[in-house]
Amino acid sequence: SQKDRTVSNVRMAVTLEEAPWLGWILVKALMRFAFMVANNLVAISSYICYVIVLQPLRLLDSKRFWYIEGIMYKWLLGMVASWGWYAGYTVMEWGEDIKAISKDEAVMLVNHQATGDVCTLMMCLQDKGLVVAQMMWLMDHIFKYTNFGIVSLIHGDFFIRQGKSHRDQQLLLLKKHLENNYRNRDRKWIVLFPEGGFLRKRRETSQAFAKKNNLPFLTHVTLPRIGATKIILNALVARQENGSPAGGDAKELDSRSKGLQWIIDTTIAYPKAEPIDIQTWILGYRKPVVTHVHYRIFPIKDIPLETDNLADWLYQRFIEKEDLLSHFYETGAFPPPKGHEEAVSREMTLSNTWLFLIQSFAFLSGYMWYSIFQYFYHCLF
Repeated sequence: SQKDRTVSNVRMAVTLEEAPWLGWILVKALMRFAFMVANNLVAISSYICYVIVLQPLRLLDSKRFWYIEGIMYKWLLGMVASWGWYAGYTVMEWGEDIKAISKDEAVMLVNHQATGDVCTLMMCLQDKGLVVAQMMWLMDHIFKYTNFGIVSLIHGDFFIRQGKSHRDQQLLLLKKHLENNYRNRDRKWIVLFPEGGFLRKRRETSQAFAKKNNLPFLTHVTLPRIGATKIILNALVARQENGSPAGGDAKELDSRSKGLQWIIDTTIAYPKAEPIDIQTWILGYRKPVVTHVHYRIFPIKDIPLETDNLADWLYQRFIEKEDLLSHFYETGAFPPPKGHEEAVSREMTLSNTWLFLIQSFAFLSGYMWYSIFQYFYHCLF
């Protein structure tokens, strides 16, 4: 009994000591949420107003219009990145340097663990030139109904509905969407999550499929679906006269071939395999953490376009992701590339000055549009 009372007193003391810290976390989370709401109201509303006002430019010079729209889109994603940046959620990059191909057309194949994966990519691609401005996202249709959905619709992102009953129709819609929006809007990169859902939701189904088809048993990723990848490659890969895909070598960056040129195999890893979700990104109640992102670049000329061979190639990439993540969770680092003794990482940084400027521009724009609408309201009424 005395021992139980002692343990109870210790627990109570620890709780009392933690109370101020927990209270501060709650207050900070509420402040961050209030700022996020205000940020969304002024930034997204201003973006929509600018797009409406610029419609005459779209008729006169479509390329210039989509360039300006892309810059505003990048700023919006930069604001989302800033929420995690100021909470201490940073990114460490590994593998090949994708800045070298930022001006070429590429597809990013990314493993999917949580909603925070999207925020992580929004952050780590900010310093890759105009990649974010010229990027097209393929995401679950549920995102269409979020606060950012209207922006993605205007920008030309594609919302895909999951499920066998919708699959064939969605692939036809994706093909049509690429034909109508990709090159017309001067898009360069596409972000695709081939697993078709979060790891925790698809792992059991994927493992059952692997067992049935004599495929490797994966725990850190799931087997990818090939439908969207095949549609993208067939629609965007330029063909040479002999029918082989045009593309380049990562060491030959002066390549002038048209069409899709690279596949970027992107692997996201979280310490202790604990992914960040969008709620954590917004509220910032989790302690600072470093997310690790690994890149491998494949020339498009080395990618098989036939269905069976493409499926095998994709499966192999995710088997390699499994090995990468297993090594990371065991050692805290990704393995070195073949022929190297040590893996090199690069800390991704954002400019606080730049983040301050785009946030200030958003709030000033919001005030400007409010003043304009208020003026016309008083004139009319």
